Amino acid sequence: MRQHFAIVPMLNFNLPALSVAILFLLTGARCNTQPLSPISGTITLSEGWKPVVYLVQPRNFADIAANYSGAVVDSAFIAADGRFAFSNMPANETKALFQICVQQTGNRFPNQLLDDNPLTANYMPVVLQKSIAQEIHAEAARLQATFSIQNPVPENRALLQLRDIRHQAYKAHLSDQESQPDENTLLEHEAALLRFRQPLMDFADSCTYLWPALVAVRWISPAGDYERVPEFLFGQCRKWRTESPENQFVAQLCKAGSPEKLPVLTGDMIPDFNMPMAAGDTVLLHTLLGPKLTILDIWASWCAPCRKENRTVLSPVYADYQSKGLQIIGYSIDSSPAGWKAAIAKDGVVWPHASHLSGDATPFMEVLRISTIPANFILDAKGKVLAKNLHGEALRDFVAEYFK
Repeated sequence: MRQHFAIVPMLNFNLPALSVAILFLLTGARCNTQPLSPISGTITLSEGWKPVVYLVQPRNFADIAANYSGAVVDSAFIAADGRFAFSNMPANETKALFQICVQQTGNRFPNQLLDDNPLTANYMPVVLQKSIAQEIHAEAARLQATFSIQNPVPENRALLQLRDIRHQAYKAHLSDQESQPDENTLLEHEAALLRFRQPLMDFADSCTYLWPALVAVRWISPAGDYERVPEFLFGQCRKWRTESPENQFVAQLCKAGSPEKLPVLTGDMIPDFNMPMAAGDTVLLHTLLGPKLTILDIWASWCAPCRKENRTVLSPVYADYQSKGLQIIGYSIDSSPAGWKAAIAKDGVVWPHASHLSGDATPFMEVLRISTIPANFILDAKGKVLAKNLHGEALRDFVAEYFK
């Protein structure tokens, strides 16, 4: 702090006493000075990165970890030694979520989040509050991976833990995927995606802090696609609606996780829909249910993994358990009657089959609120959903265990 002194005539001061007094004033000024910024630190620059760090604030739930979406609320120059300090911080009295990011040279968008590879992501979510100073350190080329905070608040400690979980899961996911997905390996790649998502879902389910949990939810699907894990999204809404009912981000989470928008959930009753059968008649779905267990299989003649599942999984399971009370109902999203019936005959799938023969724009898919195949719903004798989207060995094991 700069001290201002008036010019006075030369007097016979006691110089040692004056020195002590001035030292006391300066020392006291330093002790009472608040940090200029609640967040500062160092970012190590490397070739190809701008010497600027940006503070981006998500304005709603969908803005979290979303490219080009957050509001830029401050920026700071990164000095040659890496030091920076924000000077225009929002005056939020309560803890709020922000994202610190850097940009590559030539990029004119301060809120671009490079996240295709989490290991080289250029941003990191942080929780900030006006009255809490925090010092961060990172490398520009791997900002998220190298990000650290001195004496982090509990929310930021949780975010760092989540970051580590995500990066470990991503490394495992890379080794899990030896090839690019194609129509023959679609189910294998979907299973690998679930293995990547599972640790993030476990973190969100167990986390007691709202902001880290919401980041985990968004990192599970930055595109907002929860069709294969709708029960998780619904559960997060139910949890945080109780814990933080007034938070607008929670309201937005619950809007995305509303049962009316999600696929039919485990524990729900399958809709009793009119099914146009291959034999030419139309019957209600519930009249087709098996006496103990039913697999409602959603497929198409042009879907390679569906056809493979027909031959290698469903047919053997049906042969083994039909006499014990298993039913399979096939519903196709074909548009060609000839192609649909030819696939039924070629695959030797002898259970009941239905289709509206309207392609993807089928009313039954709209009722189920799904858009991806292969899909299945495993139902009890009354039509209650016991499990969903089990394939291969997982489906065989479920049926075998059920009939024990």
